Amino acid sequence: MQLKQKLSVLLVLLFIVPATKLYAQDNQFSGWAALFHSQRLSEHWGYSFDGQFRSHDELSYLKHILLRPSANYYFANNKVAALGYAYIATNGRTPAGDKTFRPEHRIWQQYTYSHKLGKQIAVSHRLRLEQRFLGQTANNKNDDYFSQRFRYFARGVIPFKNDSTVFTKGPFLALQNEVFVNLQNKNKVNKHFFDQNRAYVAIGYRVSKMFDVEIGYLNQYIKQAESYTLNHVAQLAFYTRF
Repeated sequence: MQLKQKLSVLLVLLFIVPATKLYAQDNQFSGWAALFHSQRLSEHWGYSFDGQFRSHDELSYLKHILLRPSANYYFANNKVAALGYAYIATNGRTPAGDKTFRPEHRIWQQYTYSHKLGKQIAVSHRLRLEQRFLGQTANNKNDDYFSQRFRYFARGVIPFKNDSTVFTKGPFLALQNEVFVNLQNKNKVNKHFFDQNRAYVAIGYRVSKMFDVEIGYLNQYIKQAESYTLNHVAQLAFYTRF
């Protein structure tokens, strides 16, 4: 693969890394594990599901469990719309060490467009709008609220070998970036339009056209009301396609 192509992918996928990251007031280190599955049922219809488990700082406890199914409509093989639901269970700790729990329900809509960059680099762009219903916590019965958020995600898969136009097996490099912005009720979230950014790089292996496994580093920058958090994440992910 030509150097020019590699640089193009980097610019597309990692173009937004806020300069304020340099001034993050809190650094955390966590681990995420994820399964992403998509199932094509007919020419136009299918479904997807992803389940994720995310730890708190320094793997001290399981902070998030995320379950996210969707129904998909295929306008074409590379143009897919989806309508989905997500349930997020968030565990926390008070300053005194007491356990807390907060549920969140989401309804979300998205459109994904995929294309090739060069012969083999697969690039996908995802636009997602989500409506968030955050429930009460045990120690605060008045903090449930609704908000709305928009996310733009771009991902590229770069095979280490480019001896074929169809990548069916072998090692690859994955690069991606996702930007989150608050559209409604931002004062309840973090008081800002910008919410967070996730930049990710991983090494993976395509076992077959239906199964990938990858391990990588995700840099999560979170804008809070009066501060910033920089979360360094080690992620293990499995992708299945049928």
